[in-house]
Amino acid sequence: MSPRPKDVVQAWVEAFNTGDANAVASFYHQDAINHQVANQPVVGRAAIREMFEAEFARAQMVCVIENLFEDGGWAILEWTDPLGLRGCGFFQIEDGKIRLQRGYFDKLSFYRTQGIPLKEAIRE
Repeated sequence: MSPRPKDVVQAWVEAFNTGDANAVASFYHQDAINHQVANQPVVGRAAIREMFEAEFARAQMVCVIENLFEDGGWAILEWTDPLGLRGCGFFQIEDGKIRLQRGYFDKLSFYRTQGIPLKEAIRE
């Protein structure tokens, strides 16, 4: 029996908070899509791993769960971080793996809190 979507996302958050891109990528289907709506969709586990590797290298990211809900094959995460950033994510789970992740957050506030030059936000 596959784990519940809520349990998959709880474990994903734990892996995310370690900053280990390989561990985070292991939660995705081979052909998964991660679409942080402030950016273009990232398709495929390998590309998702590369995205997390790059993000973990340039920012100290911590996900603190505010709310975690489940509806059928979906988990819905409301999160914050220690710097005050807030966001939410929708995770479609199939066979215990993430098929689709859609995330919403304020990219400009993320860059400011992380001290990332705003010119990088414009390039993306």
